[in-house]
Amino acid sequence: MRTKTLITEALFAKQGEAFAPVSLPHTWNAFDGQDGGNDYWRGAGVYTVALPDPTPGKKQYIEFRGANHVATVYCNGRELGTHKGGFSTFRYDLTPAMLPAGNVLSVTVTNAKSDVYPQNADFTFYGGLYRDVNFIEVNEAHFDLLKHGTDAVFVTPRSSGMTRVDLFPVNACGCTVKVVLKDAEGNVAGEAACDACSHASVKIDVKKPHLWQGVDDPYCYTCEATLEKDGEVLDAVTVTYGYRSFHVDPNTGFWLNGKSMPLHGVSRHQDRKDKGWAISKEDHAEDVAIIKELGANTIRLAHYQHDQYFYDLCDHTGFVLWAEIPFISQFMPSREAYDNTISQMTELVSQNYNHPAICFWGISNEITITGESEALYRNLCDLHALCKKLDPSRLTTMAEVSMVPMNSEHVYITDVLSYNHYFGWYVGDVEDNGPWLDEFHALNPDRCLGVSEYGAENILKWHTAEPDNHDYTEEYANHYHQEMLKTFAARPYLWSTHQWNCFDFAADARNEGGVIGMNNKGLVTYDRKTKKDAFYVYKAWWNPEPMVFVSGGRFADRAPDERNVIVYTNCDEVTLVVNGAAVATEKAVDHMITFENVALNDGANTVTAFSGEVKANEIVLNGVAEHNYAYDLPEGNQGANWFDDPAAIAARKAFKYPKGYYSIKDKMGVLMADPRTAAILGALMQQMTSGMAAGMVDMASMGEEMKRFMNMMRLSDMLKMAGDKVPMEAKIALNEALTKIKK
Repeated sequence: MRTKTLITEALFAKQGEAFAPVSLPHTWNAFDGQDGGNDYWRGAGVYTVALPDPTPGKKQYIEFRGANHVATVYCNGRELGTHKGGFSTFRYDLTPAMLPAGNVLSVTVTNAKSDVYPQNADFTFYGGLYRDVNFIEVNEAHFDLLKHGTDAVFVTPRSSGMTRVDLFPVNACGCTVKVVLKDAEGNVAGEAACDACSHASVKIDVKKPHLWQGVDDPYCYTCEATLEKDGEVLDAVTVTYGYRSFHVDPNTGFWLNGKSMPLHGVSRHQDRKDKGWAISKEDHAEDVAIIKELGANTIRLAHYQHDQYFYDLCDHTGFVLWAEIPFISQFMPSREAYDNTISQMTELVSQNYNHPAICFWGISNEITITGESEALYRNLCDLHALCKKLDPSRLTTMAEVSMVPMNSEHVYITDVLSYNHYFGWYVGDVEDNGPWLDEFHALNPDRCLGVSEYGAENILKWHTAEPDNHDYTEEYANHYHQEMLKTFAARPYLWSTHQWNCFDFAADARNEGGVIGMNNKGLVTYDRKTKKDAFYVYKAWWNPEPMVFVSGGRFADRAPDERNVIVYTNCDEVTLVVNGAAVATEKAVDHMITFENVALNDGANTVTAFSGEVKANEIVLNGVAEHNYAYDLPEGNQGANWFDDPAAIAARKAFKYPKGYYSIKDKMGVLMADPRTAAILGALMQQMTSGMAAGMVDMASMGEEMKRFMNMMRLSDMLKMAGDKVPMEAKIALNEALTKIKK
C-alpha cells in the first residue's frame, strides 16, 4: 500500500545567502509582497530537505502541491527535472537516486520573470514552496503518480447514474483493478473489476443517484479504486465525485439538474496578511465559511489553479466553480510561453477532473489588455479545443477586458463568456452597467453573457454622507454594490456574476486611496478580521436567513446634514432604535432602508434596529457640529495623516461642485461635447508639459471602443491617473473655471 509523509521542515536560502531553517509551506515574500513599492523580491531560492529512509522493495516519489513559478528538483545531487507553473501539483520519481539512508532533496524555486505565466498582473506573485510537500512510497505496481500530477483515476458520472471510471496503473501485469462506488453514507452503490492494463476502464450503472445540487444539497459519492494481485491490495486511491447535469441558456442563465440556478458569487485570491500564499487548511476553511455566510452559490477561483483542499471544500459546500489558468494581462508570443499555457491547462483539467463543484474551465483573463494578434487568437482557440478534448463534459469560459468590442472574434471562442466591467469605478457611472449589458445581449442574443469582475475600492477610514465615484469611501462602495445587485436582478439572462474580490489581497505595485501594496475591493479585509459594510449588502440580497444590519458604524462623527442611517435587510420592514427608543419603522425596498435625518444628541448615541424577533447590530454615532475632515481622502491620493496638514485641508475645501454647473466630476465626453468647456480643457492642457495630461483630450488616434471608454471617464479620475504630473493648483484652477459655466 502507499504511504504519504508530509514534510514540514527545510533549510532555505536566497541565492548567495546562508541557509536558515524554515517551516513548510513557505514563501519568501510574506512581508515584502504586501508592503507596497512594487519592489518585492523576485528571484531564486533554494530549499534542502532531509528525506525519510526508503523502504526496501518500494518506489519513492516526491510530491509538490505548489511551487512558484519554476522549480528544479535534485535528489542527492541528481537532477530529476524542472516544472514550469506555480500552481499545480507535480511529482518526481526519487527511486533511482535514493540511497539506503541520508537522502537529501534540493529544490531551486524562482518567481523571476520568464516565459511562464503569469509574469505581469495586478497581484503579488509569491515565491517559494508555498503548498504541501509530500514523500510518497508505493509498491512497484501502483496507479501512475506521474500522470500530470493526478491520482490516475478519473470518474465520469452522468446524472442518469451511468458511470465510467478510467484508471491508469503502471507495472501492473497480472493485476486486477477493482472499483467500488459508495454514497455519502458509505453504502455500496456499484462495483466492477477488470484486468489491469495501462488504461483500464469500467462502466457501472448506479440506480437513482442522489444528485449534487449545489449549495442546497452538495451530495458527494466516493470512488475507491484498488490494484490487487493474488488477493493482496498493492495500491488504493479514493476520489470524490458527484452526479449532476448542467447547462447555460443565453436568456435564462445557469441550470443545474433541470432547475434554474442564477449564479451569484465572488472571486477569490488565496493570499493572507503576513502569510502570502503559504496558508493553512484552517485558512482555506475560514474563507469557505465566510463566502457561505455571504450567501454566494459560486466562486471564480482567480487567477490560477487553487489548492486541492479548497476544491474539496467547495465540493462539499456546493459552490459552483470557475477554475482557470494564469493566462493573464500580458501575452507572450514565444513558443515557450505557448507551451506553458498548454501545460498549465492540461494540469488544471486533469488534476481537477473529478470535482463536481467545477463546471467551467477559464482559459484566460484580460489577455487582450495589451492588444490583439493572430498568435494570441490561435493560442486561445487551442486552449478551448484542449479543454474540450480533455473534458467534453464541462464548458469553457474567459474573462474579457471591458474594451474588447462586442463583436470581436474573441467573444466567440469559448462556450460561454464574461466581461470584467468597472463602470462606476474606473470609468463611467454604476448606472452604465445595465445599458452596456443590454446592448451586448441584443447584439449577441445567442451568446451566454456573465460579469466576471466588478467592484470598487472600499477603504474603512474614508467616509462621506454624499458618496461619489472614486472617493474610496465605505459609503460609495455600499452604494455601488447595491446598484450592481439591482442591475443583475433585472437581467436574468446573465449566466453568472462574480464580485471582485471577496477578500482584500496584496498587489505590491498599488498605491490607491492612501493604502499601499493592496487591492482594497474586498468585502472582507486582508486579515479576514473585519467584514466591511458592503458584505452585509450582499448578505441581505443572497442569504435567506433573516438579518438586519445597521451600516455606518465607522462613520461615527455625524454633522447635522450627515445623519441619515442606512439599514440592509432581507426582512419586509425594520424599526430603528436610537438611545433605546424606537424612532421610525420603514419598509425595505431592494433590501435597503434609508432613515433620513435621524435626530442625534450631542455626543454619543447608540443606534440599533429590529424586525420582529430579528435583532440588528448596534453602532455608536456621535452628534458633532461640523464634518470631520479626517474622513476625507484628499486630492492627490495621499491618505497618511493628511488631516494634520492645514494646507491639505485647505486644498480639500477648495474643490466645490455646485449643482447645475460643470466641474472636474463630469465625464470627458460631456466636457468635450460643449465648446465652452472643451476650450477650457484645451487651453489648460496645453500649458501642462506632461504628455499624459495633454493626451487626455487628444483622442484622434484612439480606436472607437477606447474612445467610448475614455468619454465615460470623469475628468477627476483622469487627473488622478496623471498623479503628480498635474499640480494641485492646476486641478483647483481647472475645477474653478468649469464651475463658472452653467450646463
